Amino acid sequence: MFDWPIITEEDEAAVLDVLRKKNMSGTDITEQFEKEFAAWQGSKYALGFNNGTAAIQAAMYGCGIGVGDEIIAPSMTYWASILPCFSLGATMVFAEIEPSSLCIDPKDIERRITDRTKAILVVHYVGYPADMDPIMDIAGRHNLKVIEDVSHAHGALYKGRKVGSIGHVGAMSMMSGKGFAIGEAGMLVTDDLEIYEKGVALGLYERFGDDIRTESIKPYIGVPLGGYKYRMHQLSSAVGRVQLRHFDARNAEMQKAMNYFWDQLEGVPGIRAHRPEKGSGSTMGGWYCPHGLYVPEELGGLSVVRFVEALRAEGLGGEPGFEQIAAGCNQPLHLHPVFNDADIYRHGKPTRIAHSDRDLRQRIGSLPVSEGIGAYTYFIPWFKHFRPEIIDEYACAFRKVAENYRDLLPGDPGNPERIGGWHFFSHRKEN
Repeated sequence: MFDWPIITEEDEAAVLDVLRKKNMSGTDITEQFEKEFAAWQGSKYALGFNNGTAAIQAAMYGCGIGVGDEIIAPSMTYWASILPCFSLGATMVFAEIEPSSLCIDPKDIERRITDRTKAILVVHYVGYPADMDPIMDIAGRHNLKVIEDVSHAHGALYKGRKVGSIGHVGAMSMMSGKGFAIGEAGMLVTDDLEIYEKGVALGLYERFGDDIRTESIKPYIGVPLGGYKYRMHQLSSAVGRVQLRHFDARNAEMQKAMNYFWDQLEGVPGIRAHRPEKGSGSTMGGWYCPHGLYVPEELGGLSVVRFVEALRAEGLGGEPGFEQIAAGCNQPLHLHPVFNDADIYRHGKPTRIAHSDRDLRQRIGSLPVSEGIGAYTYFIPWFKHFRPEIIDEYACAFRKVAENYRDLLPGDPGNPERIGGWHFFSHRKEN
């Protein structure tokens, strides 16, 4: 039910072919994978990287992010979504999230724009497509680039359009724990030739050659402008080509299983599905680290920590591939010392403000929704197969706990001040 990715003899044969040809560090298979992935994604260009963090950094570089620039991003995400901007001399301004989607709140973006803002970084958090229409409208009016982090949401749809193809550039991790899992790898997708070619120039020196058409980088052909070596390992790209052939079918079964789970819990007090409205044209994708929304007011104020303890008592968690059920999600990044106090590059001041014209650090109380959302969220099982008789058992446990909440109120310790952690997804070995 939970084992992922699905590896078959077809994947093994593709990997063995690379090994036997001693072609692990080439680019031919990766370039084939890129063409196939771009066609699947609906983008003109795709560019493979050694991991998702490198792909995000390349997306930023391709968008012209540099010293003194600001990127507006959600604080509720994994560090790899935004931290690479430090290496470019840029910094981040964190925006609030929507409590229903857990994605960046478009209504909170515009008031954070300054003359230093160059991009909006959108994370389709734990598989939920962010509200892209108002975000693209804001970006258009202010001449900003939109970068989509699709690491949690491969194949998700926003009003019928694949996430990653709506902004100016998309970037994603494809590591083994993700919805589209091929090993240790990342991908950049875009319709913009300049963004694509600057991504090549940053860290793919062997492909930074005479066919480059972007005039501003032509004089530097042959040496990576970032000094990085970011090519995708061809064992991963070989697996990627095989996985892509089967992904739509496997993702559809995953969608069927996950939606079936939520359908069984409709109307249960205290429990809300974290998924787009039915009939909206928007769907979850990948369902990476799927979550539920918690409404304690409907359960007599029962803490989410106590709720999760009761689920564990029903036997949830510990199965291979479903290591734990827990309360909360990521701790918001704006509270971590790296984003406030660390002088990473010896500027003599915190890196966050090393190239800024003001102190834009955000402390406790600055993003109340992001800071408090842990009390209203929890992990749910990540079903990979549609086996309703098994899914029913899990749904029954959730229903039992919710319907018997009164028995859990005595001795409820309440929630701690912070729920979750900055490395909360580490058991799934992020980016």
